[in-house]
Amino acid sequence: MTIQRPGLPEDLPDPEVLWARWALVAVVAATTEAERARHRTGTWIDDEGLHLDDSGCTWWTFSRLGGGRYVLYGEDESSECKWHEPSVDMLAGGPDWLPHEELRDRLAGNELGCVYWYDKGAWARTPYPEGLKDDGLDGGMSRFVERDKAHRLLDEYVGYGKPARALLMEHAEARRLTPELLGQHVSSPEGDAPDLPAMTRALRRAALEAPF
Repeated sequence: MTIQRPGLPEDLPDPEVLWARWALVAVVAATTEAERARHRTGTWIDDEGLHLDDSGCTWWTFSRLGGGRYVLYGEDESSECKWHEPSVDMLAGGPDWLPHEELRDRLAGNELGCVYWYDKGAWARTPYPEGLKDDGLDGGMSRFVERDKAHRLLDEYVGYGKPARALLMEHAEARRLTPELLGQHVSSPEGDAPDLPAMTRALRRAALEAPF
């Protein structure tokens, strides 16, 4: 699956697939030290949802809002939305249940590149004017949308090119991931034992765990 520039709603996969792939990276990257940090970077999960922040070029948030509703928003340096003339109202046509206060704060700070939402079985976004070349969706989300790229995000935690990448992703997408499976296949980027308690907390928060 390839994301167009600018992105189209149909470029995004089922939100549960996107959630599983993104959450898996957050799980294998989880550490107790990072959980306690005031300002976080990398990939993580908290009460708000899933986050990605590379400390410079791209940041994103993906939240479950209940009732089959999701919101995806953020910014990649490639986005032209906030600088486009005429201006792009990224919330135009958006439903009432979006986190409008947070999104307006981001808009006021020139921090928002695009907003997508999911409801009633379909992704949507505000219409873009002709001539807008990029909204940043590809730059930010192709790493999770394209399976091969999603696999590569796991390399430093399970080993470059190892079959465990596909195994863990299959279990995550099927909601059959377990702490035991993580403990068998995941190590820290330095090659040490992983922070299994932190990974387990992230796993349960993400709801990727096999049911009891």
